[in-house]
Amino acid sequence: MAESAQSFDLITIDRIGVDLYPLRPGVPLARTESFGSFPGRSPARVAVAAARLGRTSVVIHADAPDYFAIRAARIFWITGTGLSEEPSRSATLAALKARGRAGTTVFDLDWRPALWNDTAWKDPEEARPYYAEVLRHATVAVGDLDECEMATGRREPHACAEALLAAGVELALVRQGSGGVLAVHRDGTTAEVPPAPDGTAGDPGADDEFGGSLCHGLLSGWELARTVRYATAGDRTAPGPGPL
Repeated sequence: MAESAQSFDLITIDRIGVDLYPLRPGVPLARTESFGSFPGRSPARVAVAAARLGRTSVVIHADAPDYFAIRAARIFWITGTGLSEEPSRSATLAALKARGRAGTTVFDLDWRPALWNDTAWKDPEEARPYYAEVLRHATVAVGDLDECEMATGRREPHACAEALLAAGVELALVRQGSGGVLAVHRDGTTAEVPPAPDGTAGDPGADDEFGGSLCHGLLSGWELARTVRYATAGDRTAPGPGPL
């Protein structure tokens, strides 16, 4: 394999798809007359969100990872869904091994068994050893309370964050819905940011807009509180129709 000529700000890996959304928001589905196609699946939407903020972003399918590009990227974004079944599990772990400790590696805990295939994990006990392995390689972990509890066995937000740091990451972000976001860095820095008053938590793509905005803040070198505030505001800044 020839070495990649370009280094990207962000590479995401995992599933890729196309989603169809009504072009007129707020119209009941039965009355919708037009739809648009948009990048589908969380990793692709995170990459699009970052690109809209001026970052060079690429989505790599787990079937054909470019290890040179992964090693050179400033941020590498992986997901729990990518670990949930083969062959993407082995591809994700191989990509992590190839990357080593280069740059920033973000692990989106992304525990969504209700949406996964029948061949994917359903039992947290089966998944936890793989999550633990990835957390040893990752530098940032992000997830909601349910996902953090699955990964750590803890429910209280500060305990979740401390458990994620103990597992190996440098920065843990715990999303608490109406409780806002807790971010704790290994250096002792902490940020607790309330949700945006007109946020879109729960809307399609809101989590992914958060992810793209988080990457932008990390790449910008901002202090932690500013980065988390910006990412939280990203939940409500999705322009145009569709998930973003």
